[in-house]
Formats: sequence, structure tokens, C-alpha cells
Amino acid sequence: MTGADGFVGGWLVRELLRAGHDVVGGVRVGGGPSALLSDAERDRAQWVVFDLLSSDSVTALARPPVDAVVHLAAVASGADARKDPGYAWASNAAGSARIAEELGRHRTEHRGDPLLVLASTGEVYGAGQGRPSLESDPLIPASPYAASKVGAEIAVAEVARRTGLRTVIARAFPHTGPGQSDMYVVPALARRIRIAQRLRAPAIKTGNLEPVRDLLDVRDVVAAYLAIIDRGLPGATYNVASGQGVSLRHVADRLMAAIGYPVIVESDPNLTRPNDIAHLVGEPARLANDTGWKPVIPLAQTLDDLLDAQAD
Repeated sequence: MTGADGFVGGWLVRELLRAGHDVVGGVRVGGGPSALLSDAERDRAQWVVFDLLSSDSVTALARPPVDAVVHLAAVASGADARKDPGYAWASNAAGSARIAEELGRHRTEHRGDPLLVLASTGEVYGAGQGRPSLESDPLIPASPYAASKVGAEIAVAEVARRTGLRTVIARAFPHTGPGQSDMYVVPALARRIRIAQRLRAPAIKTGNLEPVRDLLDVRDVVAAYLAIIDRGLPGATYNVASGQGVSLRHVADRLMAAIGYPVIVESDPNLTRPNDIAHLVGEPARLANDTGWKPVIPLAQTLDDLLDAQAD
């Protein structure tokens, strides 16, 4: 797994270990095992430091024979990608091309037949059609982050056609949960409401809360990746989604209720995302039909668990 030191990566390492897999976790230079993991879990996995921007580093990471690679490592923040689109493309698109090329070489040289699961994003559909997006819908990215993920998908698909590498593209829609950094919207909202409560402040500043999101629990997303490894069809693209949308304003209201401190929400242009997608919801039927996966954790539990983790 690449990106094993990230938010989703920590949860995925835990569930892979629980399922009895041997895990090799790729972590960035200067990083290490996810803080979400216990000492015992960290000891059970093998950890490799690597750099997506270095072909030699990716070759070394992929050298041991493996059954499957889940490629999570990326510039995952839309804000970070907007600050430096070139770096986002170098990491997300070119980095994915390096991973796929190395695994494709394993297959053509008869050194194994690994499955590559590329973690993409529902944002590749752009503004969408005003309904849950289908995997067959056109890709119209509306941000450097989403565009770089389309580039990653194209790179992986090209290697698959040329080498026969078994690949699956997983377009995960927005997800949150315990342990997520407050550089993302839901934990950021929770943190601001908690600070307002502590200061007895009547209001908080936010970005635009009108967009609708297909908001999943990270643990459901991780369960989807395991289902794809076990039962996904090589060559397929899957939406990892619930098919249900919720406005960010509703999420803010639920957080206020859970914290027990209502505040006035004041829109701050400095926190508003340019060209934000108004409706980002995915149709999950293909993944459900092929693997039996479906999300099971309700939003209320996700928010409660996120708040508990922040308090800890």
C-alpha cells in the first residue's frame, strides 16, 4: 500500500491486518506509520520509505512480489493542489504512472500478476449531471486536484492496455471520520464549533455550506477497498459512494447538536473554495453488484466518533 501514513491509509492497514493479509506500507520521506495504529499493529506491518517523484524509489518499493497494491499516496488536499498544480500533477499523475509501469513490468517479465487498485475521486466528474454520477459519465474535472486524478486514471489504463496489468479504479466520494485532519471541511467545522463553545463566541466563520456531498465514513471506504481487492473485476471502475447527498449546512447543524452549542454561521470568502461543485453524489450500484459492498455507518455515528477522536 502506498500512502500508508495517511488518514485512509492508517484505517486500511488496520483492516488488512484484521483480514489476515501481510501488509507492506509505503510512507513518505520523513513520515512513518499512521498515528491511528497501535504499537502492535505497527509491528505487524512492514514499512518502506519512498518518494513518488523518484523512479528508483518506486522501483525499490515495488520490488518484493505482492498480490495487490492499493495506491493511496497523493496530494489529496484540493487546497494544496491549487497552490501548486504542477506538483499535484507530478505526484498524482506521474507518480501513478511510475507505480503502474513498475507493476506492469512485473507482469511482462513473468515476475507476478499483481492487482493495482488506484484510489481516485468522485471529483473527476466535475459539476456532474445534477444526479448521482455514473462510472460511464464524462470526466470534466473542475480543479487541479481532480484533473491530476484524471491524469492518474489515464496513465494506469494505458499501462494496463500495454502490459495486461490487472487494474481497478476506485472513485471515492468525500469521506471523513475519526482521525481526519482539520484541513478538511468536516473536522474543521467541528473544531471551530468547539473553539466557539470554549470562548462562548456566538458565531464561526465558514466557507460555502450549500454544496451537497455524498459523505461516507472512512471505515466504509476502507471496507470498499477490501471488497475490491477480494471481489472486484479487473479493468473495472467503481464509484465508492452511497448515492445519498447531504448539504454541508446540515452537517454543521448536526455537529452543533452533537456538541451542544449552536452558533451563527458567517460565510467568509477566504474560506470559500473556487469553482466549488454544487452537487457531488455517486451511484454505487456497480460496486454493490460486483462485490456486495454497501456503506453501513450512519452519518450521526461518523460525526460522534470524529468528535470523540478530537476530544482525545
